[in-house]
Amino acid sequence: MPNRNMQAAGAMLMAWAGLAGAQTIGISWDQVQRVSNTYPTLQVVVNPPLRRGSPIHDRVFAELRNLQADYVRYVPWLPYPRLGVAELEPPTREQTFWDFSLIDPMMIDFLNSTQGHPIIVNFSTIPAWLFQTRQPVKYPEADQVTWDYTHGTDLRDPTGKELGAYYARLVSWYVNGGFTDELGRRHESGHHFPIDYWEILNEVDFEHNMTPEQYTARYDAIASAIREVAPRMKFVGLALAAPSSNPRMFEYFLNPRHHRPGIPLDMISYHFYATPGDDQSPAIQPYTYFEQADRFLTTVLYVEEIRKRLSPSTKTTIDEIGSILPGDPKGGEAIPDSYWNLSGACYAYVFGRLAEMGIDVAGESQLVGYPTQFPSVSMVDWTTGAPNARFRVLELLKKNIGPGGAIVTSHSPSPYIYTLAYISKNREHKVLLVNKRDREFHVELPQTIKRVEFVDQQNKGEEPAASAPGGKSLLLAGLEVAIVTLE
Repeated sequence: MPNRNMQAAGAMLMAWAGLAGAQTIGISWDQVQRVSNTYPTLQVVVNPPLRRGSPIHDRVFAELRNLQADYVRYVPWLPYPRLGVAELEPPTREQTFWDFSLIDPMMIDFLNSTQGHPIIVNFSTIPAWLFQTRQPVKYPEADQVTWDYTHGTDLRDPTGKELGAYYARLVSWYVNGGFTDELGRRHESGHHFPIDYWEILNEVDFEHNMTPEQYTARYDAIASAIREVAPRMKFVGLALAAPSSNPRMFEYFLNPRHHRPGIPLDMISYHFYATPGDDQSPAIQPYTYFEQADRFLTTVLYVEEIRKRLSPSTKTTIDEIGSILPGDPKGGEAIPDSYWNLSGACYAYVFGRLAEMGIDVAGESQLVGYPTQFPSVSMVDWTTGAPNARFRVLELLKKNIGPGGAIVTSHSPSPYIYTLAYISKNREHKVLLVNKRDREFHVELPQTIKRVEFVDQQNKGEEPAASAPGGKSLLLAGLEVAIVTLE
């Protein structure tokens, strides 16, 4: 690993010799833009590597526990119905088919790893039998992936009561110690976990192709039923995959007149993934990632105007922020090391911009991905559980920039270096620097550098490195994310 004192000295000498011009960062510490309210966090998507007994189970949950993040999102999702659907068969007159034997272990491990922090839970996959389908929908064994479970568009019970009852029982299993099933029989769990937010369904613009009217009615049915068993529960709505494609979804859902009386609109969510073209090399991808990020951030501005106009008290979580390489979810080709740094830098940039806008939660996606289930979205090595650069960038942000500090005016003369200047709650002056290109830049800070913490392509998945170079100059490596503390 290079010595940061040597880097800084080299950068200063080159600048003095006229061989390289430093990019001078401007900061106005007395011009506060806003007090930050944005939480950096992540989502945990259920899949077989998270099951007890897997080679990475212990390491992954230990890393999650050590991170101590708020508003972590937990999502049992459609590729593995046995790991996320608690009633896979419809009840008969004689019996019901509730089964938490495969679901509970991962859920409990997640709840224990995030204990003491607010969380968002989303059992996103609706039992297929709740929909009108031509024939029963099949599902594989627990460790086998399927992308063909979400059949049907119309519920078999158009009132939504059956749908709401399923989720009310699911919630009651975890917060109230159990539930009474469709035949009046009691199922005891012994669980009394605090769950702060329940996100209602996922990527409804794709899954079951819901219209704004359909989703809003189903949201109301589920929220109403859950509130009967968990009156203090708060809710997250929408979770849109393509927020720029259907503005009417926001216009309709965020209008309180379209909801039942008393239904809360606590928080909305939507997603962003940078995705390069099939023929783009690693050298080209940084251009694509940050251009797509800027387009998404423009969408955020439009959504914010809709939200403020219709439901200003509703909060926002962008709870899937990531990138997907061509070839996912199969993941047949090797992923270059530089990709993890690029993806981490893109998240840091989006997080910083969202913090400037006042978005409440910015969640990186996802803790574990692996071949057959979006390997390029993973934040850890799926064979060892060791964090990669994406996880380490989140760790760096979580440690240094969070709610309560002040975001002040800053300026970078280069479009390829993003800066966020921040006064922490203990009055330290910090600067987030994100290099959007895979080449070096020399930067000049307005004050003496006290400490630099960084994730670059040399430390990769190691813990964020730190140094105390002194002086005001810094060499920013390609795709590096750094947080500089100034004197």
